[in-house]
Amino acid sequence: MAVNLHMTNSPTIQPRKQRLMFNNARKIAVFAVVAVFSLLPATFASAAPAIQQWQTANGARVFFVPAPELPIVDVRVMFDAGGARDGAKGGLAQLTSGLLNDGAGDLNADQIAERFGDLGAQFATAAELDTATVSLRSLSKSEVLQPALDTLALILRQPTFPQDAFERVRKRMLIGLRQQQQSPDAIADKAFDKAIYGDHPYGAPPLGTEESLNALTRDDAVNHHSRYYVARNAVVAIVGALDRAQAQALADTLVGKLPEGEPAPALPKVNDLTAAQTVTIEYPSAQTHILSGQPGMSRNDPDYFALYVGNHTLGGSGLVSRLSEEVREKRGLSYSVYSYFMPMRDRGPFTMGLQTRSDQADEALKVMRDTLGTFVEKGPTAKELEASKKNITGGFPLRIDTNKKIVDYIGMIGFYNMPLNYLDTFIAKVDAITLPQIQDAFKRRIHPDKMVTVVVGRSAAQK
Repeated sequence: MAVNLHMTNSPTIQPRKQRLMFNNARKIAVFAVVAVFSLLPATFASAAPAIQQWQTANGARVFFVPAPELPIVDVRVMFDAGGARDGAKGGLAQLTSGLLNDGAGDLNADQIAERFGDLGAQFATAAELDTATVSLRSLSKSEVLQPALDTLALILRQPTFPQDAFERVRKRMLIGLRQQQQSPDAIADKAFDKAIYGDHPYGAPPLGTEESLNALTRDDAVNHHSRYYVARNAVVAIVGALDRAQAQALADTLVGKLPEGEPAPALPKVNDLTAAQTVTIEYPSAQTHILSGQPGMSRNDPDYFALYVGNHTLGGSGLVSRLSEEVREKRGLSYSVYSYFMPMRDRGPFTMGLQTRSDQADEALKVMRDTLGTFVEKGPTAKELEASKKNITGGFPLRIDTNKKIVDYIGMIGFYNMPLNYLDTFIAKVDAITLPQIQDAFKRRIHPDKMVTVVVGRSAAQK
């Protein structure tokens, strides 16, 4: 089986579009990725995989699921080194991540690419708000897997951060920032995050600003890597055709020689909003872009399942959601309207959004707000709740039907310290949610009178 080389890093992706990759086409907050390889056998997809867990000698936490059906190994090494760790050096996490494959040890970027290419391995890096991730997919036979692991271990341990590559990646990020200035979606995203989170790290744009990027130096990337790309700040997720001993050897190869280091410190707590705020930004777009929301929930939130199942009815189930019925079907005010929770280490955003003609933006916003207010007050109907549960649980096997989906799930479970039986209990916890639990959770947690609303588009004078 041949596996094509695929090396990616994405420092120019819009911040909310990064988050929305984990939300089923901007509809539901489910951690999943697009499958690239063949589906696993149906018998495997019908049950959640058992997760094995241990710790390396230098403190990295490892999570492993054996999957002998395909001769493939998928690996994720996740560090608590995302944009929330940038501090005053906005864009540093993405820049550091983007430089990892530009040189390591005595290898330059071309030699790294050639090594992975000759082995038919896939290598990728990514940095989001919470995480910086390095990924590998390889055939499981040792003559292919071992040199791929050795190369990845060198990248993790001894990146060289060449000055010319530093300047190139920074320039690419600056171009990305300028592109965002021409995108009403990106403009709304930035203003929305800033208004919700203020000076909290979640409010800073992951790409930074032109000022912060121009102030960064190569030493900043070196120091960021030295501080955060350490064993005790790492989670290793492995899925593939290996036994336990082979998986342990794999983890030791990848991270066993990393400095032990220290875990990243706790982030500051996300504060509640104290009043409603509307941010209006003039932009000559054909449609007005509207986002409205507040801090939502964390990955380990005690209200997670009540809020998740409830939101599936509100705006997370696409064209059959309550928001879609009121805004799109009854009134034709928007082609697409949605709501979602984006759980993170602390409370990620609860977001409602739509795009509409500028001359009907006020009406669309009012209907969206009124729909939320009614839902918070009364919750879903019994019929809506039953339909949401069936939709969620019926689609669950498809969320764990490939190695790549499973490795992303177990990486999430490990990084956020979620229960190892999360996948085993997911369906039961969804089925156990009741109407009173949803009503109670939404009344306590969602506050329509204290939400941030961002409107990007033409003013009344321009309509």
